[in-house]
Amino acid sequence: MNVWIAIGLTTAGCYLVKLLGLSVPAGALERPAVKRLAALLPIALLAALTAQQTFGEGSALVLDARAAGVAAAALALLLRAPFLVVVGAAVLVTAAVRALTG
Repeated sequence: MNVWIAIGLTTAGCYLVKLLGLSVPAGALERPAVKRLAALLPIALLAALTAQQTFGEGSALVLDARAAGVAAAALALLLRAPFLVVVGAAVLVTAAVRALTG
């Protein structure tokens, strides 16, 4: 029963956040600082999620095959490779490092 309470509270919270966003006056959304924040916030959240998933395991900091894959993807991005090539490079390097290190 506790799971359903958590699901209900999460649903209500998401609805309230959406309602709060819809009730913001249009003038407040047109400010340059708000526009800049709205453009940069998803990038920052994605970077934080990627860093946590790559370098964290529980409460420990780890450096393993995932870090090599992210480094390969970063190198492919610097070389302006297409997105599928970036993802493919990350996958291949991660798999190769895992295969070599066991």
